[in-house]
Amino acid sequence: MQTVTQQDFLANFADSIVQAKSLEDLVRPLLELLEAVTGLDSTYMTTIDEAEGVQHVVYARNSRRLVIPEGITVPWHDTLCKRALDEGRAYTDDVAGCWGDSDAARALGIATYASTPIRTTDGTLQGTLCAASDERKPLQPGAERVLRLFSHLIGQQLERERLMQALQVANKQLTHHSLTDSVTGLPNRRALLDTLARRLHLRDRLGGRVWVAFIDLDGFKKINDDYGHEVGDQFLAVMARALANCHRGDDFTARLGGDEFVVVGNMDVDDDNSVDALMARMQDATRGRFQLESQTLDYEGPSIGLVFADADEREPEAIIARADAAMYAAKRQRKAARTA
Repeated sequence: MQTVTQQDFLANFADSIVQAKSLEDLVRPLLELLEAVTGLDSTYMTTIDEAEGVQHVVYARNSRRLVIPEGITVPWHDTLCKRALDEGRAYTDDVAGCWGDSDAARALGIATYASTPIRTTDGTLQGTLCAASDERKPLQPGAERVLRLFSHLIGQQLERERLMQALQVANKQLTHHSLTDSVTGLPNRRALLDTLARRLHLRDRLGGRVWVAFIDLDGFKKINDDYGHEVGDQFLAVMARALANCHRGDDFTARLGGDEFVVVGNMDVDDDNSVDALMARMQDATRGRFQLESQTLDYEGPSIGLVFADADEREPEAIIARADAAMYAAKRQRKAARTA
């Protein structure tokens, strides 16, 4: 066993706490200190999944013959850790006499064993911190207190990391909700403006052209009035899927608000045939007979206006406004054609 003076221990302990940025950063030096303090040959930290009935050896330090394999998973009911917890026994140098029925202890050849539970502040069992030897050895004075101190620190670190993970998940969900329209599941106005700004920036660097199509669902107010807002929302969702399903690879569709949608795309060259194909694809996708949850609707299609961003245009709002104006021109033409 390595001899560690009190001064050395405190210095190493302080370094471990200050420098740790992750659970592993904290645990590995603590296992080394724990080996010196306990006088035992193997030190390791486990996590416990009581629902699944298993225990995982997450980190291990082995300095002599006894090897506790890092990364193994064992049945929780057969472990020395569970027996020690159930009996309130933190240490024994007679594992065979105390727990001779443990297949894991017999297979590993553990003779001396010490452990303490790792819990979060609410008392939830998270794992154990352990030390063991294949020889019968007395536990060094003060070792049980150090075990409890280290397990407390590890429990706090586990709680911090789980809190950070929960916050990251919550932030992702919040970001998703803040950028997503709740009715259609499409990106919303904020996401549209961000995406269009990025595409304009990439155009400036890589070339090509950016186009914006503005789609207004003609007759949507009548659908709401005749069938109610629930059917109206169903129709919006169906139109959103229709537009999304007619995408080319990198097209981007968003709901601007109300009955208005915007599609953004890129084109390498100004090709009138490609523009005609784009318009035809969106028109074909959004007209015809649509089966909603409670109604079948025959729909003549929306008004669509499509524009290209000028080479010097970098304001998403201005380009969307031009596409909106093109849509209104298309709407007037449709109305004139119907009344002619």
